[in-house]
Order: sequence, then structure tokens, then C-alpha cells
Amino acid sequence: MRWTPGGSTSDIEDRRDEGGGGWGGGGFGAGRLGCGGIIIVGILSLIFHQNLFTLFEGGTPAQQTPAAPDRERDAREQPEVDFITAVLNDVQDTWDAKLPQQSNRSYRHAKLVLFRDVTRSGCGLAQQQVGPFYCPVDEKVYLDLGFFDELRNRFGAPGQFAQAYVIAHEIGHHVQKILGIESQVRQLQQARPDAANPLSVRLELQADCFAGVWGNSSAQRKNIDESDVQSGLNAAAAVGDDRLQRMATGRVSPESFTHGSSAQRTSWFTRGLETGRLSACDTFQTH
Repeated sequence: MRWTPGGSTSDIEDRRDEGGGGWGGGGFGAGRLGCGGIIIVGILSLIFHQNLFTLFEGGTPAQQTPAAPDRERDAREQPEVDFITAVLNDVQDTWDAKLPQQSNRSYRHAKLVLFRDVTRSGCGLAQQQVGPFYCPVDEKVYLDLGFFDELRNRFGAPGQFAQAYVIAHEIGHHVQKILGIESQVRQLQQARPDAANPLSVRLELQADCFAGVWGNSSAQRKNIDESDVQSGLNAAAAVGDDRLQRMATGRVSPESFTHGSSAQRTSWFTRGLETGRLSACDTFQTH
């Protein structure tokens, strides 16, 4: 993947040296869960793509004590931070142009928060165990760099474009927020709890397609090649609900899917990649 370091960092919020030990109860509810409970809730959070640790929050967080900056680790992570910054800038610059062209809506930039272990978000605690997510309340993407190690080593999806796909997918949720799709889906989920999971799947698959729309732009600018495309497809397949459930429990329960199967995720990512059009990403009109 071709990219240039040194871009603007105005959309990056770096909280990596804030520390996570000051949250009441030993951090993300650990005081009540215990080590075994943390592991179980972490696995379930991955399966259902929800921050289940928030169920165990209680009281007011203790005063957070900033951690001493880890200069050596910061320096080691800097190339990855530079890459994330470059991808974020490129994705958002793409939507700056594409959204007005294809929807008559102006794009506004999201922020990306880098953190270690745990931090606060407008949607509750952000934690490494849950993976990257977009919070529509504060319009920020939350990312612990450790997730990319998981993506590469545990889920078998190496490569820079696999990481870029993750960022583009989360920004896809921001596009949904701007278009009003996210709020409409949440209202439908509240009105029809029995359809909450299928609606979530459609929302997530559309974000995959939006990530593909950015990939189309990147391909047209000769920033990616076929090997990069394959890396992105591998990443989409790696985080399919069926694969995650099979890894965690040995069983697959389609009725509990919230993001879609590996086949669905790669299919919709490919659709956006091939067309470059928002109109091709209407997951809510398909059966």
C-alpha cells in the first residue's frame, strides 16, 4: 500500500499515556468481575461486538492518574501511528469530495482516539478487549493499537491494507451518522427489539461497503494493488460473526449475528470497492 507520512494530525486524539489504572474498582469493573470474569466478558464482547464491560460499571470513576509517558514504546509505535494518521486523512479527504457529489451532504471530520487498555468515550468505556468502534455520541473512533496485533496474529489478517480497512469501516459508521442512517436504525431497533440484530447486521455491512467505496478511490489513485485488496478481503472475512463465534465457542448461531458472516462482509466490501458508489451500498433494500 502506498502512503506518505507526515500528514496533519488534527483529527488524531492521542490518549496512549493517560493510563487506565485510575478507573474505580481496579479498571473496567475488575473489582467485581475478577480475572476469569474479565476474560469471559472480553470474549463475549468480541462475539457480540458490544462493550459488555459497561454492564459492570458502578459508581463514579476515581480520579484518573496519568501514567508516566513510555517514550520507548511511543517511539516503537510511531511508524504505526504515522500510518494510521495517513489512512485517516486519506479516508476523510475522500469523503470530503465524495459525500457532496453523491448525496448532496457535506462531510464533517470525525476524530480518532488512540488509547491503551481503557479510556472514556461518549458511549461508555472503550477497551482493548472490545476492539475498535465508532461512537456516534461524540463522533469519534476509538482504537487501541494492540488490536492490529490481534488482527495479524490471532485472526490471521496481516498487511497494512487490512488495518486501513478497519479504519475505513469505522469512518463508514460516521458517514452513516451524517446521512441520518444510524439514527433511523437505532429508532427501528427500539421499536422492534426482535429485529435489532438483523438491523445491526445491515448497518455493519453497509459500513463495510462504504469502506470499499474509499478503497475504490484509493485504487484509482494507484495507492493499492491486488495484494492489498486481498489483504482487505482477508480482514473482512477474519471478523465475520460466524468465524468469531466458531473461534470462541466452536458453534455458530446466525440468529445472534450483529455484523454479518465472513461471506457477507467480503461481498459488501467488494461491492463498494468495485463501484465506488454510495448508492450500491443500500443493504437495507436487499433480502
